[in-house]
Amino acid sequence: MRIALIASPFISVPPKKYGGTELFIAQLACGLTRLGIDVVVYANGQSTVNGELRWLYANDDWPPDGELYASLKDMNHTSWSVTDCWREADIVHLNNAPGLAFSRLPGPRWVYTAHHPHIPELSSFYQNFPNVEFVCISNFQKEKESIGNVRTIHHGIDLSRYRLQAKKSEYLSFLGRIAPMKGLHNAIEIAKGIGIPLKIAGEIQPMFREYYNSRIKPHIDGKFIEYIGEADLEAKNELLGNSMAMLFPIEWDEPFGLVMLESMATGTPVIAFSGGSVEEVVRNGVNGFVCSGVDDAVARLQEMKAINPARVRAYTQQYFSVERMVQDYLALYREIYEEVLIDGERNFGSQAAA
Repeated sequence: MRIALIASPFISVPPKKYGGTELFIAQLACGLTRLGIDVVVYANGQSTVNGELRWLYANDDWPPDGELYASLKDMNHTSWSVTDCWREADIVHLNNAPGLAFSRLPGPRWVYTAHHPHIPELSSFYQNFPNVEFVCISNFQKEKESIGNVRTIHHGIDLSRYRLQAKKSEYLSFLGRIAPMKGLHNAIEIAKGIGIPLKIAGEIQPMFREYYNSRIKPHIDGKFIEYIGEADLEAKNELLGNSMAMLFPIEWDEPFGLVMLESMATGTPVIAFSGGSVEEVVRNGVNGFVCSGVDDAVARLQEMKAINPARVRAYTQQYFSVERMVQDYLALYREIYEEVLIDGERNFGSQAAA
Protein backbone atom coordinates (compact mmCIF):
# COMPACT_ATOMS: atom_id res chain seq x y z
CA MET A 1 0.00 0.00 0.00
CA ARG A 2 1.47 3.33 -1.10
CA ILE A 3 0.29 6.56 0.57
CA ALA A 4 0.81 10.01 -0.96
CA LEU A 5 0.67 12.86 1.58
CA ILE A 6 0.21 16.25 -0.07
CA ALA A 7 1.19 19.36 1.90
CA SER A 8 1.14 22.97 0.73
CA PRO A 9 4.29 24.38 -0.90
CA PHE A 10 4.65 27.34 1.48
CA ILE A 11 6.14 25.86 4.67
CA SER A 12 8.63 23.03 4.96
CA VAL A 13 7.66 19.67 6.47
CA PRO A 14 8.32 19.63 9.37
CA PRO A 15 8.14 23.39 9.92
CA LYS A 16 11.14 25.21 11.27
CA LYS A 17 8.86 27.42 13.38
CA TYR A 18 5.20 28.12 12.52
CA GLY A 19 3.14 25.40 10.83
CA GLY A 20 0.69 23.13 12.64
CA THR A 21 -0.50 21.33 9.51
CA GLU A 22 3.08 20.76 8.39
CA LEU A 23 3.98 19.34 11.82
CA PHE A 24 1.02 16.96 11.54
CA ILE A 25 2.10 15.76 8.09
CA ALA A 26 5.70 15.26 9.21
CA GLN A 27 4.71 13.21 12.23
CA LEU A 28 2.20 11.14 10.26
CA ALA A 29 4.79 10.40 7.57
CA CYS A 30 7.39 9.45 10.18
CA GLY A 31 5.00 7.18 12.06
CA LEU A 32 3.79 5.41 8.92
CA THR A 33 7.34 4.91 7.67
CA ARG A 34 8.35 3.36 11.01
CA LEU A 35 5.56 0.81 10.50
CA GLY A 36 6.90 -0.11 7.07
CA ILE A 37 4.25 1.75 5.04
CA ASP A 38 5.39 3.10 1.67
CA VAL A 39 4.96 6.90 1.95
CA VAL A 40 5.71 9.75 -0.45
CA VAL A 41 5.38 13.35 0.76
CA TYR A 42 4.75 16.25 -1.60
CA ALA A 43 5.99 19.47 0.03
CA ASN A 44 8.71 21.98 -0.75
CA GLY A 45 12.40 21.27 -1.25
CA GLN A 46 13.44 22.45 2.22
CA SER A 47 11.45 19.66 3.84
CA THR A 48 13.20 16.85 5.71
CA VAL A 49 10.67 14.04 5.99
CA ASN A 50 10.88 10.39 6.87
CA GLY A 51 10.03 8.66 3.64
CA GLU A 52 10.32 9.80 0.04
CA LEU A 53 10.10 13.55 -0.64
CA ARG A 54 9.06 15.09 -3.96
CA TRP A 55 8.82 18.81 -4.63
CA LEU A 56 8.09 21.36 -7.31
CA TYR A 57 9.02 24.53 -5.37
CA ALA A 58 12.41 24.57 -3.69
CA ASN A 59 12.04 27.00 -0.80
CA ASP A 60 9.74 28.17 1.97
CA ASP A 61 7.50 31.07 0.99
CA TRP A 62 5.64 32.24 4.09
CA PRO A 63 3.65 34.37 4.34
CA PRO A 64 2.78 34.27 0.63
CA ASP A 65 2.70 37.49 -1.35
CA GLY A 66 -1.00 38.07 -1.88
CA GLU A 67 -4.09 35.85 -1.96
CA LEU A 68 -4.16 35.36 -5.73
CA TYR A 69 -0.47 34.46 -5.83
CA ALA A 70 -0.93 31.99 -2.95
CA SER A 71 -3.96 30.33 -4.55
CA LEU A 72 -2.26 29.91 -7.92
CA LYS A 73 0.96 28.56 -6.40
CA ASP A 74 -0.94 26.13 -4.19
CA MET A 75 -3.06 24.92 -7.11
CA ASN A 76 -0.01 24.49 -9.33
CA HIS A 77 1.79 22.51 -6.63
CA THR A 78 -1.26 20.35 -5.88
CA SER A 79 -2.09 19.59 -9.52
CA TRP A 80 1.55 18.64 -10.13
CA SER A 81 1.56 16.43 -7.04
CA VAL A 82 -1.64 14.62 -8.01
CA THR A 83 -0.45 14.15 -11.60
CA ASP A 84 2.82 12.73 -10.30
CA CYS A 85 1.35 10.30 -7.77
CA TRP A 86 -2.09 9.20 -8.95
CA ARG A 87 -0.93 6.26 -11.11
CA GLU A 88 1.26 4.76 -8.39
CA ALA A 89 -0.44 5.72 -5.10
CA ASP A 90 -3.19 3.60 -3.62
CA ILE A 91 -4.38 6.45 -1.39
CA VAL A 92 -3.89 10.19 -1.86
CA HIS A 93 -4.17 12.09 1.41
CA LEU A 94 -4.99 15.76 0.81
CA ASN A 95 -4.61 18.57 3.34
CA ASN A 96 -5.94 21.54 1.37
CA ALA A 97 -9.48 22.13 0.14
CA PRO A 98 -8.63 23.09 -3.49
CA GLY A 99 -7.00 19.69 -3.90
CA LEU A 100 -10.42 18.05 -3.57
CA ALA A 101 -11.22 19.14 -7.11
CA PHE A 102 -8.80 16.48 -8.37
CA SER A 103 -10.58 13.67 -6.52
CA ARG A 104 -12.91 13.26 -9.50
CA LEU A 105 -10.02 11.58 -11.29
CA PRO A 106 -10.24 7.77 -11.48
CA GLY A 107 -7.57 5.65 -9.87
CA PRO A 108 -6.55 6.06 -6.24
CA ARG A 109 -8.81 6.52 -3.24
CA TRP A 110 -8.85 9.89 -1.47
CA VAL A 111 -8.58 11.07 2.14
CA TYR A 112 -8.90 14.68 3.19
CA THR A 113 -8.04 16.10 6.63
CA ALA A 114 -9.81 19.38 7.45
CA HIS A 115 -7.38 21.60 9.36
CA HIS A 116 -9.49 24.75 9.39
CA PRO A 117 -12.43 26.09 11.41
CA HIS A 118 -15.96 25.47 10.18
CA ILE A 119 -16.76 27.63 7.15
CA PRO A 120 -20.21 27.15 5.58
CA GLU A 121 -18.91 27.76 2.05
CA LEU A 122 -16.33 24.98 2.48
CA SER A 123 -18.92 22.61 3.91
CA SER A 124 -21.05 23.23 0.82
CA PHE A 125 -17.98 22.58 -1.35
CA TYR A 126 -17.40 19.23 0.37
CA GLN A 127 -20.80 17.99 -0.75
CA ASN A 128 -19.44 17.69 -4.30
CA PHE A 129 -16.98 14.92 -3.41
CA PRO A 130 -18.80 11.88 -1.97
CA ASN A 131 -15.93 9.57 -2.94
CA VAL A 132 -13.55 11.25 -0.44
CA GLU A 133 -13.10 10.04 3.13
CA PHE A 134 -13.16 13.20 5.26
CA VAL A 135 -11.30 13.44 8.57
CA CYS A 136 -12.03 16.11 11.15
CA ILE A 137 -9.49 16.82 13.87
CA SER A 138 -12.05 17.33 16.64
CA ASN A 139 -15.55 16.12 17.39
CA PHE A 140 -16.67 19.74 17.58
CA GLN A 141 -15.51 20.24 14.00
CA LYS A 142 -17.14 16.97 12.87
CA GLU A 143 -20.53 17.92 14.32
CA LYS A 144 -20.57 21.01 12.09
CA GLU A 145 -20.34 18.93 8.92
CA SER A 146 -23.35 17.32 7.22
CA ILE A 147 -21.44 14.98 4.90
CA GLY A 148 -21.88 11.29 5.67
CA ASN A 149 -18.36 9.98 5.13
CA VAL A 150 -16.60 11.85 7.92
CA ARG A 151 -14.86 10.76 11.11
CA THR A 152 -12.74 12.31 13.85
CA ILE A 153 -9.06 11.57 14.35
CA HIS A 154 -7.48 13.72 17.01
CA HIS A 155 -3.97 14.95 16.43
CA GLY A 156 -1.09 13.28 18.21
CA ILE A 157 2.40 14.43 19.10
CA ASP A 158 5.83 12.80 19.21
CA LEU A 159 6.61 13.09 22.91
CA SER A 160 10.24 12.05 22.36
CA ARG A 161 10.87 15.54 20.94
CA TYR A 162 9.71 17.28 24.11
CA ARG A 163 11.38 17.23 27.53
CA LEU A 164 9.40 16.72 30.69
CA GLN A 165 10.29 19.59 33.03
CA ALA A 166 9.17 18.85 36.58
CA LYS A 167 10.38 22.10 38.15
CA LYS A 168 8.64 25.20 36.84
CA SER A 169 9.72 28.84 36.87
CA GLU A 170 7.60 31.79 37.95
CA TYR A 171 6.22 32.86 34.57
CA LEU A 172 3.38 32.11 32.19
CA SER A 173 3.75 31.36 28.49
CA PHE A 174 1.86 32.02 25.28
CA LEU A 175 2.70 30.24 22.02
CA GLY A 176 0.81 30.81 18.78
CA ARG A 177 -0.05 33.19 15.99
CA ILE A 178 -0.35 36.75 17.23
CA ALA A 179 -3.87 37.28 15.96
CA PRO A 180 -7.05 38.52 17.64
CA MET A 181 -8.77 35.12 17.66
CA LYS A 182 -5.82 33.58 19.50
CA GLY A 183 -6.46 35.92 22.42
CA LEU A 184 -2.99 37.21 23.27
CA HIS A 185 -4.63 40.37 24.63
CA ASN A 186 -6.51 38.12 27.05
CA ALA A 187 -3.27 36.42 28.05
CA ILE A 188 -1.78 39.81 28.94
CA GLU A 189 -4.80 40.64 31.08
CA ILE A 190 -4.55 37.30 32.86
CA ALA A 191 -0.86 37.83 33.61
CA LYS A 192 -1.54 41.30 34.96
CA GLY A 193 -4.52 40.07 36.94
CA ILE A 194 -2.49 37.50 38.84
CA GLY A 195 0.82 39.39 38.86
CA ILE A 196 2.91 36.71 37.13
CA PRO A 197 5.18 37.59 34.15
CA LEU A 198 4.26 36.44 30.66
CA LYS A 199 6.62 35.26 27.91
CA ILE A 200 5.22 35.33 24.38
CA ALA A 201 6.38 33.43 21.29
CA GLY A 202 4.70 33.48 17.91
CA GLU A 203 4.47 34.81 14.40
CA ILE A 204 3.23 38.31 13.66
CA GLN A 205 1.51 37.91 10.30
CA PRO A 206 1.27 41.02 8.09
CA MET A 207 -2.54 40.98 8.14
CA PHE A 208 -2.47 41.28 11.96
CA ARG A 209 0.31 43.82 12.26
CA GLU A 210 -2.12 46.54 13.33
CA TYR A 211 -3.51 44.27 16.06
CA TYR A 212 0.01 43.71 17.35
CA ASN A 213 0.95 47.39 17.18
CA SER A 214 -2.19 48.69 18.88
CA ARG A 215 -3.15 45.99 21.39
CA ILE A 216 0.00 44.04 22.18
CA LYS A 217 3.16 46.08 21.63
CA PRO A 218 2.26 48.85 24.15
CA HIS A 219 2.31 46.23 26.95
CA ILE A 220 5.66 44.68 26.04
CA ASP A 221 8.39 45.94 28.36
CA GLY A 222 10.88 43.07 28.08
CA LYS A 223 10.46 42.25 31.75
CA PHE A 224 6.90 41.58 32.89
CA ILE A 225 5.54 41.12 29.36
CA GLU A 226 8.26 39.76 27.07
CA TYR A 227 8.07 38.91 23.37
CA ILE A 228 10.78 36.46 22.31
CA GLY A 229 9.84 36.12 18.62
CA GLU A 230 9.10 32.91 16.77
CA ALA A 231 10.12 29.66 18.41
CA ASP A 232 11.75 26.56 16.95
CA LEU A 233 11.56 23.17 18.70
CA GLU A 234 14.34 23.91 21.19
CA ALA A 235 12.87 27.29 22.04
CA LYS A 236 9.46 25.68 22.55
CA ASN A 237 10.94 23.16 24.95
CA GLU A 238 12.56 25.96 26.92
CA LEU A 239 9.60 28.34 26.88
CA LEU A 240 6.86 25.82 27.62
CA GLY A 241 8.76 23.41 29.79
CA ASN A 242 9.82 25.99 32.35
CA SER A 243 6.55 27.89 32.57
CA MET A 244 3.90 27.43 35.25
CA ALA A 245 1.16 27.26 32.64
CA MET A 246 0.57 27.97 28.98
CA LEU A 247 -2.26 30.40 28.29
CA PHE A 248 -4.67 29.54 25.47
CA PRO A 249 -7.38 32.23 25.87
CA ILE A 250 -8.91 31.92 22.41
CA GLU A 251 -11.80 33.91 20.97
CA TRP A 252 -12.88 31.48 18.28
CA ASP A 253 -13.77 27.82 17.76
CA GLU A 254 -10.30 26.29 17.64
CA PRO A 255 -10.17 23.37 15.13
CA PHE A 256 -7.66 21.57 17.36
CA GLY A 257 -4.72 23.52 18.81
CA LEU A 258 -1.50 21.50 18.57
CA VAL A 259 0.27 23.96 20.87
CA MET A 260 -1.81 22.59 23.74
CA LEU A 261 -0.25 19.17 23.14
CA GLU A 262 3.23 20.68 22.90
CA SER A 263 2.78 22.32 26.28
CA MET A 264 1.34 19.19 27.87
CA ALA A 265 4.22 17.11 26.48
CA THR A 266 6.64 19.16 28.59
CA GLY A 267 4.46 18.65 31.66
CA THR A 268 3.07 22.18 31.59
CA PRO A 269 -0.71 22.50 32.09
CA VAL A 270 -2.94 24.64 29.88
CA ILE A 271 -5.23 27.46 30.94
CA ALA A 272 -7.70 27.73 28.06
CA PHE A 273 -10.92 29.48 27.16
CA SER A 274 -13.76 27.33 25.90
CA GLY A 275 -14.16 27.02 22.15
CA GLY A 276 -13.99 24.36 19.48
CA SER A 277 -11.78 21.43 20.47
CA VAL A 278 -10.64 22.76 23.85
CA GLU A 279 -12.92 20.59 25.99
CA GLU A 280 -11.72 17.53 24.07
CA VAL A 281 -8.09 18.24 24.97
CA VAL A 282 -8.11 19.85 28.41
CA ARG A 283 -9.41 17.91 31.40
CA ASN A 284 -10.01 20.13 34.41
CA GLY A 285 -7.57 19.48 37.23
CA VAL A 286 -5.58 16.91 35.25
CA ASN A 287 -3.79 18.79 32.48
CA GLY A 288 -5.15 22.29 33.04
CA PHE A 289 -8.46 24.12 33.22
CA VAL A 290 -11.11 25.31 30.78
CA CYS A 291 -12.10 28.82 31.85
CA SER A 292 -14.99 31.15 31.15
CA GLY A 293 -12.94 34.35 30.96
CA VAL A 294 -10.04 36.36 32.34
CA ASP A 295 -11.25 36.43 35.95
CA ASP A 296 -11.89 32.68 35.97
CA ALA A 297 -8.43 32.05 34.51
CA VAL A 298 -6.82 34.16 37.22
CA ALA A 299 -8.66 32.14 39.85
CA ARG A 300 -7.73 28.81 38.28
CA LEU A 301 -4.05 29.75 38.09
CA GLN A 302 -3.98 29.72 41.86
CA GLU A 303 -4.75 25.98 41.68
CA MET A 304 -2.03 25.11 39.17
CA LYS A 305 0.58 23.98 41.67
CA ALA A 306 -1.66 21.03 42.56
CA ILE A 307 -1.29 19.66 39.01
CA ASN A 308 1.53 17.13 38.66
CA PRO A 309 3.72 17.70 35.55
CA ALA A 310 4.38 13.97 35.16
CA ARG A 311 0.64 13.33 35.15
CA VAL A 312 0.14 16.02 32.50
CA ARG A 313 2.64 14.31 30.23
CA ALA A 314 1.22 10.84 30.98
CA TYR A 315 -2.26 12.04 29.99
CA THR A 316 -0.82 13.31 26.71
CA GLN A 317 0.90 9.99 26.08
CA GLN A 318 -2.30 8.08 26.76
CA TYR A 319 -4.68 10.09 24.58
CA PHE A 320 -2.64 12.27 22.21
CA SER A 321 0.46 10.32 21.22
CA VAL A 322 1.65 10.26 17.62
CA GLU A 323 1.52 6.46 17.81
CA ARG A 324 -2.23 6.53 18.49
CA MET A 325 -2.81 9.06 15.70
CA VAL A 326 -0.82 7.01 13.19
CA GLN A 327 -2.70 3.83 14.07
CA ASP A 328 -6.02 5.64 13.58
CA TYR A 329 -5.00 6.83 10.11
CA LEU A 330 -3.55 3.46 9.21
CA ALA A 331 -6.85 1.82 10.16
CA LEU A 332 -8.64 4.25 7.83
CA TYR A 333 -6.22 3.58 4.98
CA ARG A 334 -6.57 -0.18 5.39
CA GLU A 335 -10.35 0.05 5.54
CA ILE A 336 -10.38 1.91 2.23
CA TYR A 337 -7.79 -0.40 0.69
CA GLU A 338 -9.67 -3.55 1.69
CA GLU A 339 -12.86 -2.15 0.18
CA VAL A 340 -11.02 -1.80 -3.12
CA LEU A 341 -9.93 -5.44 -3.00
CA ILE A 342 -13.41 -6.68 -2.02
CA ASP A 343 -15.08 -4.69 -4.79
CA GLY A 344 -12.59 -5.98 -7.30
CA GLU A 345 -11.68 -2.44 -8.31
CA ARG A 346 -8.15 -1.55 -9.31
CA ASN A 347 -6.39 1.76 -9.55
CA PHE A 348 -3.63 2.67 -11.93
CA GLY A 349 -0.92 2.01 -9.39
CA SER A 350 0.43 -0.73 -7.17
CA GLN A 351 -1.85 -3.25 -5.52
CA ALA A 352 0.67 -4.82 -3.17
CA ALA A 353 -0.81 -5.83 0.18
CA ALA A 354 -0.12 -3.56 3.10
